[in-house]
Amino acid sequence: MRLSDEKISHLSHIIYKGLLDKGAIAPLADDSLIRREIKRVIAEEVKIAKDIDVSVQQKLRSYSKKIYEGSPEWEVLYQKFFDEEAAKKGRG
Repeated sequence: MRLSDEKISHLSHIIYKGLLDKGAIAPLADDSLIRREIKRVIAEEVKIAKDIDVSVQQKLRSYSKKIYEGSPEWEVLYQKFFDEEAAKKGRG
């Protein structure tokens, strides 16, 4: 998943506003500090997902039987392996 800084910033504003509107948070720090932390967490999660994606694709390409990317078999195995790797990283 590719997210530009602009998109991550936009998401951080939406998340921050949503949390405020629902009363889920009471800001104790400057708004920009909270949004910066939200951006940091989003960027970290995107990086972890990218690392998992690379690992899963390598695993699928290592099979002796050729599995074509985009095929139903690839999609099922990709999702299975992605979920397994995410669980190993505490993300599943």
